Amino acid sequence: MANIKSAKKRILVSERNAEKNKAIKTGVKTAVKKVRVAIEAGDKNAAAEALVNATKLIDKACSKGVYHKNTAARKVSRLSVAVNKMA
Repeated sequence: MANIKSAKKRILVSERNAEKNKAIKTGVKTAVKKVRVAIEAGDKNAAAEALVNATKLIDKACSKGVYHKNTAARKVSRLSVAVNKMA
C-alpha cells in the first residue's frame, strides 16, 4: 500500500475507473452475444435490432476511452458483416 496521500488517491481512482470500464465492457459483450444468438437462430429482424443496440454500446465505449477507435470499428464491422450475410 502506498504511503503518500496522492498515491493512495490514485489507487482509489484507478479502482473506480477499472470498475466502470469493466461494467461497460461486460455490457458490450452481452450485446454482441445477443447479436450472435439471433444470427444463429436465423432471426434477421432480431439480429438487426440487436446490432443497432450493440453498435450504440460499442460507440459509447469508444467515446469513453474503454475501447480504441479501431477496435470499436472492427467489432462493429464484423457484426455488420455477420448480420448482412444472413440474407
